[in-house]
Amino acid sequence: MKQHYFVVVLAHSLHGRLRRIHIPHQALYLTLALAIFGSFSLFGMVSSYLRMTWKVSNYNSLRSEVDTLRAKYQNLQRENDQKQEQLASLQLMASEVSMSLGLRRKLEGADDIAEEGPLVPSYKESIEEYNFLKSASFSRVNHLYARAWQKNVVPSIWPVNGRILSRFGEREDPFSGEGAIHAGVDISALTGTPVHAAADGIVYHAEYAGAYGRLVIIDHGNGMRTYYAHLSRFEVVPGQEIRRGEVLGLSGQSGRVTAPHVHFEIRLGGSPINPHPYLTRSAMLQQVQPDLPF
Repeated sequence: MKQHYFVVVLAHSLHGRLRRIHIPHQALYLTLALAIFGSFSLFGMVSSYLRMTWKVSNYNSLRSEVDTLRAKYQNLQRENDQKQEQLASLQLMASEVSMSLGLRRKLEGADDIAEEGPLVPSYKESIEEYNFLKSASFSRVNHLYARAWQKNVVPSIWPVNGRILSRFGEREDPFSGEGAIHAGVDISALTGTPVHAAADGIVYHAEYAGAYGRLVIIDHGNGMRTYYAHLSRFEVVPGQEIRRGEVLGLSGQSGRVTAPHVHFEIRLGGSPINPHPYLTRSAMLQQVQPDLPF
């Protein structure tokens, strides 16, 4: 059977020669198919490129929005930290004012604490004793209480056995990187380590206090108080009488911290003082009284 084909005639403009080219049907169809396939392929590549360009543009836009939101979040976090510090200061000030005026007569949640067992002495008795110690003259206190309290009211032992991570005074803030005043010392301690009272006193504060986290404040009389911050658990309640070396809570990393430790402060007349001279007495006291915890 004779094969069908197309004839293409080419004529030379100068010589007038004619040339015939026979093109089979299959070759023409194949060329047409390749042209159509090439067109689809080119269209696909162009559309893929356009989609990729659109996605890259969206990605850059989203990344810019994320950077903007992250900057706003950091600013809000910084403002929140400042507000928390201000709130903690106001809470401590309110606690001091209420205690000094005798307004704080009842512990919040006293019924829940009473269910765990009776306090010896009771909360009311401890507050009355505290107010008496605070208002009485030195001679009267010496006559009635010096035998039981006067020897151990000065901080003389470490709250935990660890190394000092940050000393008292000027330092670089671990969060902002700016210069700051450190009101106490940071002592290394794993979470759950028992924290001991540095001296005899009355538990003045045992609540959450903003950047301090879970904070215990012990009043030792004569304007001296010790602060134990970033605790994970309380073992005392406000108004409770506590002796040097007794456990007041467990260490942790509550509040504004980067790692577990105990923040220890000594304040005299409301102003922070360097705890280091008091901590150095611990080693000398340990030689005289080996039964002390540190």
